Amino acid sequence: MSGPKPRLLIVEDDEGLQKQLRWAYEDYEVVSATNRQAAIDALRHYEPAVVTLDLGLPPDPDGTTEGFATLDAILALKPDTKVIVASGQGRREGALRAIAAGAYDYYHKPVDIDELGLIVARAFQLHDLERENARLQAQGDGSAADGGLITNDPGMLKVARTIERVANTDVSVMLLGASGTGKEVLARLLHNKSKRSGGAFVAINCAAIPENLLEAELFGYEKGAFTGAIKTTEGKIELAEGGTLFLDEVGDIPFPLQVKLLRFLQERVIERIGSRKAIPVDTRIVCATHQNLDAMIAESRFREDLYYRLAEIVVRIPALAERPGDALLIAKLLLKKLARDMDSPVKGFAPDALAAIDGWSWPGNVRELENKLKRAVIMADGKLVTAEDLDLVPEREDGGFLNLKAVREVADRSAITRALARSEGNISNAAKMLGISRPTLYDLLKQYGIEV
Repeated sequence: MSGPKPRLLIVEDDEGLQKQLRWAYEDYEVVSATNRQAAIDALRHYEPAVVTLDLGLPPDPDGTTEGFATLDAILALKPDTKVIVASGQGRREGALRAIAAGAYDYYHKPVDIDELGLIVARAFQLHDLERENARLQAQGDGSAADGGLITNDPGMLKVARTIERVANTDVSVMLLGASGTGKEVLARLLHNKSKRSGGAFVAINCAAIPENLLEAELFGYEKGAFTGAIKTTEGKIELAEGGTLFLDEVGDIPFPLQVKLLRFLQERVIERIGSRKAIPVDTRIVCATHQNLDAMIAESRFREDLYYRLAEIVVRIPALAERPGDALLIAKLLLKKLARDMDSPVKGFAPDALAAIDGWSWPGNVRELENKLKRAVIMADGKLVTAEDLDLVPEREDGGFLNLKAVREVADRSAITRALARSEGNISNAAKMLGISRPTLYDLLKQYGIEV
């Protein structure tokens, strides 16, 4: 059985147009109002995610005073509401003023039902993404600036939902992704959502510890087991008893040590170095790597049986470049934290900095972004960070193509995606940035198969 329909509030005093819109929006639960007070009452009672608002409301149907008062009241009561304003022909200035006041988008009368339908659908999608993101932040103990997860990307939100589903099981989880994509952040999120959240979260970077010391770090050792072992010491596996052990860069575990780790995963017991006593340990393993383990298995550098023990669930994390808009979203949060921590007067980004962040491919992912922001906070002369402060220079974007049609398509896709990200999904503002009309932008979205 399907769930309840999303709620859409139509604020319009033209009853004929109300009926037309109701018929067009059969996929939504439509509520209507004809004036400001009725709109506020409906907002309080039904809490719609999206509102379409005619700026010409009584007692000022030929002006916009009452429409703007209604817009202000809606956003004051429920700031996350996506308000789409309607304006008559020749009133573009009023629509743009509404956007500046916080409206999500606008449309012109007479109404093009198909065009308005796309705007409404996009508004519901963005509202759902923002709500999901807020929920993940609340449950994940923080924002990106505090070491948590922050994203508006559907692919990354899908990853987070997968983490939620497997959190309360005891299966081993393998996180695959490039360096700096947030593998440890997701490992902590998994731990925090699991029944083991009351236990310890212990992390170890297998690539950062010399091969001859890694076994002792993982399994511990008895007093006198080797020179320098002056006392019995528990290993990371034991320290994570009842909790979660995160093995970062698991592909760097030496082949001989892989056998001992496999035995632990099979029997859930360990032996410290210098001891023959089997110690039962209840520890969940989450691991991560940026390496190609399939290739390592083929080259006999990683045990296939160990891989299947570690990778009961595999989660692939998209690179920052594959998450349009996330770089700007994360940058804004991180900048506030860094400016506060470094006692800097920096308050935000200059337009060229926003364009530079949006246009960079971020091969180092979030880690590279954080490093650039630290530099910018130090180097900035005023309250706004510039592209020069970030030390970002334009990259070549033609992909090396010689075919003009291919170059055009790459450039179009890149420009459209970035405009949508920088305008936070607002079609009107994106079209304005691109210097084209909204119908032209809709045609391009359809031509290139870009979902909005």
